[in-house]
Amino acid sequence: MSTFKNLLLLATLLFGGLVHAQSNFTSKSIGVGVVVADLQRSLDFYIKGIGMVKTGNFTINAEFGKRGGLTGGEAVDVNVLKLENSPEGTDWKLMSFGKKAGHPKSKFIQDDTGPQYITIQVKSLKPIIDRLKEQNVTFLGNTPTPLTKDSHFVLVQDPDGTFVELIGPM
Repeated sequence: MSTFKNLLLLATLLFGGLVHAQSNFTSKSIGVGVVVADLQRSLDFYIKGIGMVKTGNFTINAEFGKRGGLTGGEAVDVNVLKLENSPEGTDWKLMSFGKKAGHPKSKFIQDDTGPQYITIQVKSLKPIIDRLKEQNVTFLGNTPTPLTKDSHFVLVQDPDGTFVELIGPM
């Protein structure tokens, strides 16, 4: 019986810890800030190619950027994109300081540290593939690659080298 009580106590502590850890968040999504070299080129890739929508923009002024530790005192305009215009959607926040990356563009995800790729689940790959081909985006590997009888995998990189996985039916 003491083993059962110990298991019950352990389950209660684990579950209680999970509930407590989750209770401090006010949103179900994470906003991602992405610094790009050429803002217009990246906006074209994500809006015209991938199909995201611009849902807003804001400016981080120089004083707040410095005081908040975000920038060394430079102002920056931030463009907010989402997969759809919904409050639950993840904010993909694009901004540019007009500089190229200080590191080479990755050829594979293991070439660098930090966030390397995003995954986007889609209802149909064909319209996205067609739009990306119109933009002369290079498709990586042997994609589209079948995952299941109803799902394929497509891999591309955005203009700054972030890998974008697209998964869905053709």
